[in-house]
Amino acid sequence: MSKIIPLTDVRRSVPLARADVARMSDVLPPKGAPLVDTRRRRLADLRISVTDHCNFRCVYCMPKDVFGPDYPYLPRAEILTFEEIERVARAFVRLGVTKLRLTGGEPLLRKDIEKLVAMLASIGDLDITLTTNGALLARKARALRDAGLKRVTVSLDALDDATFRAMNDVDFPVAGVLAGIDAAAEVGLAPIKINAVVKRGVNEHAIVDLARRFRGTGHSVRFIEYMDVGHTNGWRMDDVVPAAEIVRRIDAEWPVEPIDAAYTGEVAERWHYRDGAGEVGVIASVTQAFCRDCTRARLSTDGKLYNCLFATGGCDLRALVRGNYPDGELDAAIAAVWRMRVDHYSELRSANTARLPKIEMSYIGG
Repeated sequence: MSKIIPLTDVRRSVPLARADVARMSDVLPPKGAPLVDTRRRRLADLRISVTDHCNFRCVYCMPKDVFGPDYPYLPRAEILTFEEIERVARAFVRLGVTKLRLTGGEPLLRKDIEKLVAMLASIGDLDITLTTNGALLARKARALRDAGLKRVTVSLDALDDATFRAMNDVDFPVAGVLAGIDAAAEVGLAPIKINAVVKRGVNEHAIVDLARRFRGTGHSVRFIEYMDVGHTNGWRMDDVVPAAEIVRRIDAEWPVEPIDAAYTGEVAERWHYRDGAGEVGVIASVTQAFCRDCTRARLSTDGKLYNCLFATGGCDLRALVRGNYPDGELDAAIAAVWRMRVDHYSELRSANTARLPKIEMSYIGG
């Protein structure tokens, strides 16, 4: 499914033995100091993919002609258990991570996902969030909140049924997602962020409709440029609706003005409605790269660590967890990988890089 790089010393490009991992203790930052990479970017966020399955077949993520009935999903034995996820998450928290986001695939398909939320909430005072397509959210919202989930982000690419059903490609109705959003708001999983991927010729007409629907609700719509994640979605630059165009369309209806990022590493550029009806955001990975502030690491469903959404390879943490490496060695291994991090794909993007065999989003997590 993906190219996996063993834990390596990049100067030698050979697998490290356990003794080598043990000697990595000098890469750990001093207590209280941030862990930073080669570009001085701090490790602060961990995105955890809990399943590579999804009940949608969105054209920009898991197109049906690739992810069909015979697609080779990960065997159960290769998937991290909840206990293994918790152990890895604790290691990241010791290294400075304060935000955990559960992703997939569709994370609500993972059986007893609320138990994992409770386990992660027991680690400490963390911002625990989850990204979902919303199809199962109405029935899961209360249990997730009770387990310790703080907020949800819901993917919703259009409000008209014809467009939405075509984009999810499983004929799921908009009403089901809206019911999930309402249920999440009712139990306090708020503020809710609505993610909409915009693809030219498919759903750019939905931009104003989505902005109108959530203005004044306290929820924030974030419009995402169609990205070249993985290598199966047929990405072309011509299909990208630039963030600047998205903002112009909204501003023509309701004037907006830019506001500062809420925190270092925030991926969305935020815009405030001048009439006080809330805000919208744009995520412009294609036209306005934000690599310089990226604070996110990603843990795949089977325990591989990736430093970039557009990665072509990862580091196998599951081998360390299942090999009974002590916590100090697990921490040191993660720190070594982050300290060697050089990723800045979006700043380098070109027609050639877009064709690289990158990891699929359904596996690495969005």
